[in-house]
Amino acid sequence: SVNLSIDIKRRNNSKANHSATHLLHESLRRTLGKHVTQKGSMVSHERLRFDFSYNKTIEKDEMTKINKIVNDFVGKSSEVQTRIMTPKEAVELGALALFGEKYGDEVRVVFIGKEDNGFFSTELCGGTHVKNTSDIGKFKIISQSSIAAGIRRIEALRDRQVEKVLKYKEQLSNI
Repeated sequence: SVNLSIDIKRRNNSKANHSATHLLHESLRRTLGKHVTQKGSMVSHERLRFDFSYNKTIEKDEMTKINKIVNDFVGKSSEVQTRIMTPKEAVELGALALFGEKYGDEVRVVFIGKEDNGFFSTELCGGTHVKNTSDIGKFKIISQSSIAAGIRRIEALRDRQVEKVLKYKEQLSNI
């Protein structure tokens, strides 16, 4: 017989990083423009990476705004919801879908961050997510780069990983 187990701490960190990518995506769209679209991502228990369409370097004030938006939604402690529906219903609700992906008769839609008339982020997604935005913890973008013409990459950390990096930078500055 085979005995399987799940590393709960690792799984919860992966969930939190994944939900953070959804908040990051919509924060980018609201700060840089609705033309920003996801081109790829990597989510692990340690960090997240998000690739997106954008033609120039993100300015410092824009980066500050993006971090603030994500952290504000984390701080609002809003419930993360999922629903199964048809792709047509999802699009009518404003759900973002990855261009070129093929979807079946039913899709899973993730709603994150309650707002006045709906949700901050509404996307088609089959991945694992936190139950509440407060489970994400502190969020911080640590780098941005260009990976191809018109494609930028953001790397970010959250919660204890952010604390470790900030502590390390403080130690370096004291040398």
